[in-house]
Amino acid sequence: MKNQILITDKVILTPEFKRKKKIYKFNFFLSCFLACTLFSCCIYAEYDRNKSEQVSQEILLGLRAEIKDIPSNISAQDDVLVVNDLAETEENAEESQEVDVSKVLSGENQKNNIVESVANDGTKYYTDATLKIPCLGIEYPVLSDSSDELLEISLNKLWGPNPNEVGNYVIVGHNYKNGKMFGKLSGIKIGDTFQITDNLGRTATYSVYTTYVVDPKDVSCTSQITDGNVEATLITCTSTGAQRFVVKGRKI
Repeated sequence: MKNQILITDKVILTPEFKRKKKIYKFNFFLSCFLACTLFSCCIYAEYDRNKSEQVSQEILLGLRAEIKDIPSNISAQDDVLVVNDLAETEENAEESQEVDVSKVLSGENQKNNIVESVANDGTKYYTDATLKIPCLGIEYPVLSDSSDELLEISLNKLWGPNPNEVGNYVIVGHNYKNGKMFGKLSGIKIGDTFQITDNLGRTATYSVYTTYVVDPKDVSCTSQITDGNVEATLITCTSTGAQRFVVKGRKI
């Protein structure tokens, strides 16, 4: 008797085979679901960042309008802010009203230097200054307080005196991969300059004298000991988010 080989297309579906098939289908659909979810999250995150960027630019435009509307008869002379009354009579035309800048820009009157801006959605934001880094194409309002919610909107003041005063004015911002906020800050170099403009329209230029990376718990960069100099510190996360990138500048 000759040996015979039976050839058939029929597959015997054993219980083990059926179980593996179900697991494969489950893993496939789960992978598709997770991929779609991740993609949707990325799209939403980008949308949310663009929306926050729009709000930030609304605040910036409002701040520019506020500064533009400051009467041209206001000038700063040393430590005194001189306000000339345009409607004064001939008898007192040579006189002027003098206001102590230290009272206007600090202490109980610090709010005089804070501008309230209302976004299109009706939310109110309070701005301390404007930061501009020409070499990186960065220009944002600096909100007068700092929180997780405010960091989503714009740069925040973390610590320090009023803008462009003696001390260390500390600004923090997110490092977004799309380049928004402080996403380009790591490209700054020693010797580069940036400007801080207060809400009276007065601009000071700072020269970067050092940059470095620190651990999140290291807050020595916020120290107010500046030997009488006017300084500013810019802080953001590194690309991994595990550490902080610090830029320090001194008024020139």
